[in-house]
Parts: sequence; C-alpha cells; structure tokens
Amino acid sequence: MEAEALFRQQCMTAINEDGTANAQRLMALVVETYRLQAGKKRAAENRSQRLAKKNGELKGRLSSIKEDLAEQKRLFGIVLDHLPQGLSVFDSEQRLIVCNIRFRQLFGFSAEEALPGSAMGSLIAKIRGTERAEKKVSRLRDTILEGGHIRHREWVMEDGRTVQSVITVLPDGSNISIHADVTEDRKAAERIAYLAHHDQLTGLPNRIYLRERIDAALASRKPDEQIALVHLNLDRFKSINNTLGVSTGDNILRQVAERIRMSAGAGNVLARLGSDEFAILQSGRQQPWNVMALVDQIRRELSEPFFRGEKAVELSLSMGIAISPQDGIDTDILLKHAGVALSHVKSNGGKGERLFTAEMEAQIDARHALEADLRKAIERDEFELHYQPLYDLSQQRVCGFEALLRWNHPTRGRVPPMDFIPLAEEVGLVVDIGRWVLRRACHDALHWPDNIKVAVNVSAIQFTDSDLPGDVAAALSAARLPANRLEVEITESVLMENLDAALPVLHALKQSGIRIAMDDFGTGYSSLSYLRRFPFDKIKIDKSFVNGIVEDREAFAIMRAIILLGDALGMRVTVEGVESAEQLALLQREACDEIQGYYISPPQPAADAPYLLALPQREHISARVS
Repeated sequence: MEAEALFRQQCMTAINEDGTANAQRLMALVVETYRLQAGKKRAAENRSQRLAKKNGELKGRLSSIKEDLAEQKRLFGIVLDHLPQGLSVFDSEQRLIVCNIRFRQLFGFSAEEALPGSAMGSLIAKIRGTERAEKKVSRLRDTILEGGHIRHREWVMEDGRTVQSVITVLPDGSNISIHADVTEDRKAAERIAYLAHHDQLTGLPNRIYLRERIDAALASRKPDEQIALVHLNLDRFKSINNTLGVSTGDNILRQVAERIRMSAGAGNVLARLGSDEFAILQSGRQQPWNVMALVDQIRRELSEPFFRGEKAVELSLSMGIAISPQDGIDTDILLKHAGVALSHVKSNGGKGERLFTAEMEAQIDARHALEADLRKAIERDEFELHYQPLYDLSQQRVCGFEALLRWNHPTRGRVPPMDFIPLAEEVGLVVDIGRWVLRRACHDALHWPDNIKVAVNVSAIQFTDSDLPGDVAAALSAARLPANRLEVEITESVLMENLDAALPVLHALKQSGIRIAMDDFGTGYSSLSYLRRFPFDKIKIDKSFVNGIVEDREAFAIMRAIILLGDALGMRVTVEGVESAEQLALLQREACDEIQGYYISPPQPAADAPYLLALPQREHISARVS
C-alpha cells in the first residue's frame, strides 16, 4: 500500500498544467524512487549484516561465559569438597542451599540425606550423637558482629569424636557454618590441662592443683569444720639419687607416692610438691586427732624398707602440719605455716612431725635472717679460722693443727659453729664455705714449719655437690703447699650416706698424697666395716669415749681396744677431748699416737700458731702431768 500511494503521488507530480501527463518527469521520479529504495535496501542489508555479526559475537561471548561459569562451578565444587572443614549454607527458612562432602562425613549424612532444600531440623535429628551442654562449649558462645552474630555448637558423636560448629548468622536469618573434628585438639587440651595439674613421675596432683583444692576447701568450710594441711619431706633423699642413681630414686619415689596414697585414702587430697616433697589436704572435724592419726599411719607405711635388688633402702620422713582456721584462713598462709612446721622438724634433725605454733614462725624468721647473713659472710670476709693443736705423745711436740671455722658477724658477734654450720649444709652454702676453708688453711699452713700438717674437716655435701679433689688441688696449688701436709677429716656420716660415691673420691685424694682421717670414730654403727673398705691414715676417737676412762674400767678398756686396733691396721690414732693430766697419763701409757683437747690448748687464732709451736712442749706437758 505504501508503494501504490507513492506511485499515485508521483503521477500527480508528473501532470502538466494543461492536465496532460509528463512521461519524462514521471520516469525521472520513478527512477529516483528506485534509486532511493535501492540505497535503503543496501543500508538495511548492511545493518542486518552488522547485527548478524554482533549477534554471533554475543553468542560466542555467551558461550565463553557459560564455559567459564561451568569451570568455576567445577573448581568451586573441587575446592568445596576438599576443604578440611565441613561447610554448610542454609537460607532464611533454614533449608540447605549447599554443603560439601566433609560436612556429610563429619555428621554421617548420606548424599541423599543432605540434598539442597533439606530442612535444618531434619538434618539435626539424623545426627548420630548428642549436642554438648552449652556451658561446656565456649564462654564466647555468642559473638556480636556488624549485621549478624556468631554462635558455637559442639557435638559428641557416638564413635567418640567431637565436632564443633561455628555458625555465622546473617541479618536475614540465613547462615554459613564451618564444622571441624576437634577430637585431637580436645585430647591435647585435656592432656595439657592434666599435665598442668599433675606430676608426671607419680601421677599425683601437683602444687597448682593443690592450691586450687585448698582455695575451694577454705571457701566452702563450715563453721564447725577444720582443714588440715600436712607438708611431707623425705629425709636425706638426695643421697639415694647420688648413690643408687636417679632411675632408682624415681622408682622409690613412685613407691613412696603409692604408699602415701594408700594411707591417705580417697577422702583426702594428696599432691607432690617437688622432688621429695608431698602434701595432704584433709577436711573434717576432730582435728588435730584425725590428722595425727593419718600422720602416724603414713609413718608406719614408710617405715617398711624399699628394695633395690637384694639391697634394702630405708627412709625417714619429716612432716609439718597447719590447721585452719587457727593457723590461717588463706591458702598462702596455710601453706606457709605447714612449711614452717616442716622446717622446724628438719632443723631439729628430721624424723618427726610437728603442729605449727606461732613461736615456730618467729624461729623460722630468725633462721631466714641468719641464712641471709650467712650468704653474705664470705663476700664480707667475716669468717676466720682458729687452730687447735694436735700433740704427738711420742715426740712430745705439736705435730699439726686442726682448722676450725669461726664466724664474726658485725652485729651478732661471734656466731657458734653449731648455729651456722648445719644451716650452711642444709641450704647448700657449705660447698662455697668449704672451698674458702681449704684455701685459707693451706695458705696459713705454708707459714708453719715443713713438718707441721693442717687438718680440715669436710662435709658430706662436699662429696656429692662439688668436685672435692679439684677443690683440694686448687687450694694446694694456690698456696704452693705440699699435699702430704694436708689432712682431710671425714665423719662416718659421709660414708653411711654416700659410701659408693665417697670411696672413689677418697681414693683420688689419697693417691694425690693427701692424708685421710676418720673423725668421731665409734659414734657410727659400722665403723669396722668402713675400716675394711678404705685404708685410712688415721682414726680420731670421739671425745665421748675419753670422759670416763680414768674412773670407768669399761670405758678405758674400749679406749685401749681402739688404740690396739689402729696400731694393728697401721693407722695412727688421735684421741679428742683430752682435758686432764690423768687422761693424758693413761693415754701415754697406752702408747697413743696423738691427743687433742683443751688440756693442750683450746682453738686459737692463726696468729697464735707460732707461739704454740715455740712452747717448750716436753717441759710444758710434763709439768702439767706432774
């Protein structure tokens, strides 16, 4: 219709004024119309070609995008199903949108059970386990985030696994959850918590656990209830490790722990505080009777020997006891007072038990102050050596001196040796003090005649906690004193406690030329056996055997027997504590080798040694005897 209307219009345009048709003009119009239509057609065709080309390009891009999306979907599926944690996404209606294989594995779902669209409630109902109580899962259960919050849930599965879920809840109610098997983490945490509260060697609770239990017991104590705390310590247990070995010591500690556990029973809390220290917490009424009955039971149990092969090991025990509320209502105070009572027992030789008293604390405070001063004494040069002569009866002259330690404190004055030497041994200071004594004694002896020796006492601790041969060699070298002028005196306690460790040290000292003397001979229970094990150069008879030799025939007979024994074994015999002319006369008749005592001279400062050596000894002593 458009073409017909166009032709009519052209025909009307080609009519002349006279009404005739102008064929030429009509032809021109038709040709022009065809020309224009051809141009439009070509333009349309060109547009169509361009559109077809663009359409092809768009189809190619769409196909490429589809391929990329398919590849991304494939990669997303691979990543999703290879995550070490489970992943699940639920919509706002709590229906599953997507999950991975690990999610199904953790909760035991089949692929059919965990299809998209599955309701969360139906999935939870199919979990083969139970949800752990909320209070045990996390104190940070709900964490508020911008636009949402995080929740924690935990499941204990029937096969023993623990699965933890961390759920991010979005504002529209949908959620994304991460799920993980935390079984090993829980076990590791429980193991760490156990180790933090228990002793590995014995399996007993440790000091941290004990403090927690004391805190709880004090907090819940009823008005008519008392809480007893016993602090136990094995006496001289260190010597067992030194002589029998650490592995044997550990085995004995395990046996000790088991015996105490059996005595303490299930109603009390037993803990190991340290190497050879234990504690028992007992709550109840009728204290101190109940706790003293417990202490007595423990002592009986530990009195039975412990065996290492065929060798019996016997232990003794010291115990300090504090009772709340009278001895304190605070954990630290109660622990302190039980320790104070224990220290009081230890300072009195051990092998006992004591209830805490206020007087003990004052004594312990004084002891701690003395210890602090003792630690500074060497630095401040507060020690000095006094020397007591050793008198040779056959030659009637001073043949040597025994070095005796003295402490001159600037404010305490002269501190008696019995007040500070046991303390020095207990706190480990005796090693440093012993080195100082060796150096000073060797230095002083160098100024004496060559035939005058010096005797130095050595503590049992110096045998176990130091290199005694090395210390002796260093002292001799520093003073340039010949080894044969030094005499080392040891007591039987050194051998009784550390025989296996002491004998090699004694042999090393003797091989270097140093003389070895057994001090206080006869005060132990097996002196003769020690004389067989080691060839001493000298035995010193304790002064307790000298006191009655003038009036008591039996005491004199024992003295004579020891002198004869020493002569038979080729050992010199020194008698200590000679204080009268009558005692001296008896010993001269019995051909005793040496004497020592106030009758000859009390200990004197080093400056008086030349005076003692210069005395006309034969006349001096003879005059006293006559």
